[in-house]
Amino acid sequence: MKKKILVIDDELTMTTLLEFFLSKKYDVMAVNSAEEAEVWLEKNLPDLIISDIQMGEVDGFELLQRIRLRGYTKHTPIIMLSGRSESKEGVKSYKLGAQDYLTKPFNPEELEEVVKKNLYPIHYTNNW
Repeated sequence: MKKKILVIDDELTMTTLLEFFLSKKYDVMAVNSAEEAEVWLEKNLPDLIISDIQMGEVDGFELLQRIRLRGYTKHTPIIMLSGRSESKEGVKSYKLGAQDYLTKPFNPEELEEVVKKNLYPIHYTNNW
């Protein structure tokens, strides 16, 4: 069974790109807002979450905090995406509980490696 990844970004182009790159190996669910993500998470448990930071009413940081407070998603790996290259966003992401942080536009190979690292941490290190 394929691992399940929830992708959250308010830009349709970005969710389409992420689905394109990831759907060959993973079951990808894409939503366009934090609110849609929270509704989806009520009935589903992903193996990994990839979330944009700059979104509508609820930004990625607030969503990250909400996800960490939920009992069943407390330990779900989260990769934060940002169009800004400021290191303070990455630091804030880590402080709030994200496992990784990527800036947009991202390198597809880097995305693949970061996803693999978060989904298969023990197996990934054994392949070095």
